[in-house]
Amino acid sequence: MNYDIVPLNELINQFARLPGIGKKTAQRLAYSILEQPPERAHQFADALVNARDQIHFCKCCQGLTDLEICRICDDEARDHTVVCVVEEPRDITAFERTREFRGVYHVLHGVISPLDGIGPEQLRVKELMARLSDGTVKEIIMATNPTVEGEATASYLSRLVKPMGIKATRLAYGIPVGGDLEYADEFTLARALEGRNEI
Repeated sequence: MNYDIVPLNELINQFARLPGIGKKTAQRLAYSILEQPPERAHQFADALVNARDQIHFCKCCQGLTDLEICRICDDEARDHTVVCVVEEPRDITAFERTREFRGVYHVLHGVISPLDGIGPEQLRVKELMARLSDGTVKEIIMATNPTVEGEATASYLSRLVKPMGIKATRLAYGIPVGGDLEYADEFTLARALEGRNEI
């Protein structure tokens, strides 16, 4: 005889479909939802549906927003002459946590990866070039990850923007604060040497 509780199994299966969530974690999350008062569970469900229905890509930067133009792009106090190019919308959150960057962003939604069949056409490169065409932007910061694909994407974009007279810079990568040189790989050490500053 099958004693499975079908709605519970469905909830566990839905949680398990999320990235980084295994079967055990999915079970814990499902049971946690069931232990909540009904109104809390309904709030959770409403938040999930509302986020999926109301959040879309900003017409300007291609980041996530619930407005036509996101709050960062719409902020006149930001420096719109400097655009930080990132791979994913979550990268914007990482930069914003530093409270150091006062420019604006552009989200590519991936990187060039021929092995995965991803070329510039699959990314938001066309939208970036449209933004750069009016002459407002003076510098783009390539903030793609320090992977082979990230480096190739940064290199490709810098070649595109150079003829437009726009300065293309790359994030400095190197030894993390508190890191030990003994454990750093050759690539990290090489980037740390390239990105060295005068003291």
